[in-house]
Amino acid sequence: MSNLPCGIWLLDKIGCCSGYNTKARNITFKWLIFILTFVTYAAFHASRKPISVVKNVLNQDCDGHTPPPGVNATADPHWCDWQPFVGVDSNTLLGFLDSSYLFSYAVAMFFSGMLADRMDLRYFMTAGMLFSASFTAAFGLAYFWKIHSLTYFIAVQIACGAFQASGWPGVVTVMGNWNGKGKRGLIFGIWNSHTSVGNILGSLMASAFVDNLWGLSFIVPGAFLALVGVIDFFFLTPYPSEAGCDPPEQAYGSTECRHVGAVAASASADELAELIDQGSPSEESGSETDVSSRLGEDAAKQPDDPPTAQEEAAISFFRALRIPGVLPFAICLFFAKLVSYTFLYWLPRYLHSAAKYSPSQSANLSTLFDMGGIVGGILAGLANDWTGAPGIVCVCLLIIAIPMMFVYQAVATYSHMLNMLLLVVVGLLVNGPYALITTAVSADLGTSLRGNAKALATVTSIIDGTGSVGAALGPLLAGAASSGDNWTGVFVILMCSDAIAVVSLGWVLRREMRAISRRRREGQSCTAVEDTA
Repeated sequence: MSNLPCGIWLLDKIGCCSGYNTKARNITFKWLIFILTFVTYAAFHASRKPISVVKNVLNQDCDGHTPPPGVNATADPHWCDWQPFVGVDSNTLLGFLDSSYLFSYAVAMFFSGMLADRMDLRYFMTAGMLFSASFTAAFGLAYFWKIHSLTYFIAVQIACGAFQASGWPGVVTVMGNWNGKGKRGLIFGIWNSHTSVGNILGSLMASAFVDNLWGLSFIVPGAFLALVGVIDFFFLTPYPSEAGCDPPEQAYGSTECRHVGAVAASASADELAELIDQGSPSEESGSETDVSSRLGEDAAKQPDDPPTAQEEAAISFFRALRIPGVLPFAICLFFAKLVSYTFLYWLPRYLHSAAKYSPSQSANLSTLFDMGGIVGGILAGLANDWTGAPGIVCVCLLIIAIPMMFVYQAVATYSHMLNMLLLVVVGLLVNGPYALITTAVSADLGTSLRGNAKALATVTSIIDGTGSVGAALGPLLAGAASSGDNWTGVFVILMCSDAIAVVSLGWVLRREMRAISRRRREGQSCTAVEDTA
């Protein structure tokens, strides 16, 4: 426990944790890690939300405002806008702000995962949070310093996006280190609600100042992120061994008949390693191989043994990319995150433009989408635990989301209550697959090599980094497509993106359907053996 954070060391010294037995200490620290990582990523997301709220005051309809003395509203119809976001191209410029941040985030994500696998996660995350908080606040300082340079805003967004990329690989890796694969879908489904909770907090913080002092809409969430970063430095413990706790069981394999389905569904660690060595991302060359026939061989190899020091070495980017399932889920997340982040960055703007809500009302109403996302992430996690087939869960939600987005765009603006209801439903369907892939799926794939935790951050960065490229593209396309307040094109893009996401999981669906079929056959065989006995 030489790397124990000083806050935990102090609690041990004063007797808060030192008197616990091993089981109580394990449970206490698991809850502590759950809460710390939850609040950490909620703070990250809270600091991302203000730009979507402040758009409505950076560029707005000046007709409803009284100009100050000396301003001729007739000669300057955009007198209330914040330069340079004026005129008919304002949505395009605002889209550039989103994409400069998100493209920077996506590029940095591919490197941050490998960096996180190779350095102390506590230092890595704390530094990322403090720098992210500084650049978030720098955007808000433009209001007080009267900065109107597009170059300044884009530079701040690029820097902020690069440091924000430290968050996701860090928190997922820490959670994966502390939680085994049992009920991981439910645990991560509940835990992943931090994104929606953060969006809600960010919206509420930003809306409190957006009408009068929009600079504080950035400074306050930035200060919150910095505070959480300091707390993490004193209390976050990335590995159970550092806190004197037992590592979780990763369920590398089992010879029990009742677990045949799980082994068939995800394949054994040896099979995964063999597929990687062959360089094949699919099972086509050996699709008829009966995984269950190898259970005796796996038992002889004692797959439940803990990983060796060699197996704990960090793996390369390309070896992580070749883990079966990483590429299909990464492509699916590209399009799923495109849809989710378009709503994240443009929903308040849409509500203000199409439904004529005020900037603060638009920000508050958009939180219903995130509330639906909380429910969607939990339901997707439960369905994943029950079926053992994340691909099927994602495809079902994505297919239903397509017509629901069409319905929302067509009828929601005619009724306030209908708008609220459909926002919750669409949020559930859009964020469910996104939440499942970025958490439970990434963690399972990242620990699939005999539970090698050193692969987890790299796999997470590949999947979420690919998704982040889509997240950067979505708001950029939305800004261009919504010029002149024409939102139909935006929803067409979103529906087509979800359709492509469904197609991208075709290989995963075939594999999972075969695994379910084998599971049923093996279950029947187990029943027959038990009846005979």
